[in-house]
Amino acid sequence: MTTTSATAPRTSVITALGDSPAISADEAAEQTTSPARSTRRGEYDEYEPLFCQLQDMADDDPRREQLRERLIAAHLPVAEHIAQVYRHRGEPSQDLRQVATIGLINAVDRYQPEYGRGFLPFAIPTIRGELQRHFRDSTWALRVPRRLKELRQALNEAATELTENLGRSPRPSELADHLGLSTEEVYEGLSASAAYRPESLNRSMGQSDSDTELGELIGESDGEFTTVENAAVLRRAMRLLPPREQRIVALRFFHDMTQSQIAQAVGVSQMHVSRLLAASLAQLREALTDS
Repeated sequence: MTTTSATAPRTSVITALGDSPAISADEAAEQTTSPARSTRRGEYDEYEPLFCQLQDMADDDPRREQLRERLIAAHLPVAEHIAQVYRHRGEPSQDLRQVATIGLINAVDRYQPEYGRGFLPFAIPTIRGELQRHFRDSTWALRVPRRLKELRQALNEAATELTENLGRSPRPSELADHLGLSTEEVYEGLSASAAYRPESLNRSMGQSDSDTELGELIGESDGEFTTVENAAVLRRAMRLLPPREQRIVALRFFHDMTQSQIAQAVGVSQMHVSRLLAASLAQLREALTDS
């Protein structure tokens, strides 16, 4: 399939049709004011007879596939232009063009010339619908209710329209008035964006790849918190021991003294130190278990 590039006049027609898909190519051209554009009025009308031929051809006619591909290629600029309208939503441009092309192919295959007012008014909403389904079903990183997906999409479209009218980003209250929603529903829809494309922890916070990554700024679980908590519990349990046993335990486990050294410091035999340590540890273990 040969892809043709979109020229400025052709783009102007699609822009007009994109805003009012129910009008024909001739009517859209009349809305433009540039003399250069007005000379190309109805440039897609020449393909209408070919759609009639395509519909009349038998499915096994070898000329049918050639004509179908010609019609798809001729209207690719339409699909490409509509895809560009969604370029600020975070999806790769190539993916958007592919989805829009699928919508165009569906439009060519489903179009019936005897109905409607031309191919473009039929194709544009078909391509748009394919792109909107793509954003609704294929680009969410987390599973969210379909209601929130549709609400987020409605908010995006309303935000685009209001931004053009107001010359600034709309407030949540303005979005709510525009869509007939409550402010709480608007906040709920806006919060759904977090499930659409979560931030990568590897995203650089600066301009170069060597800058700090987002994940480096997020705190981690500190194992020392457990140590501090255990020390506080042990301190309370130590108070249950007599002063001499407290000193023996402290010398053994906090000052790393041997039982012989402790015996000399306390003035008892090493065997007695061993018995006092065993009894003290048993009492501490029981106190810590009960707590």
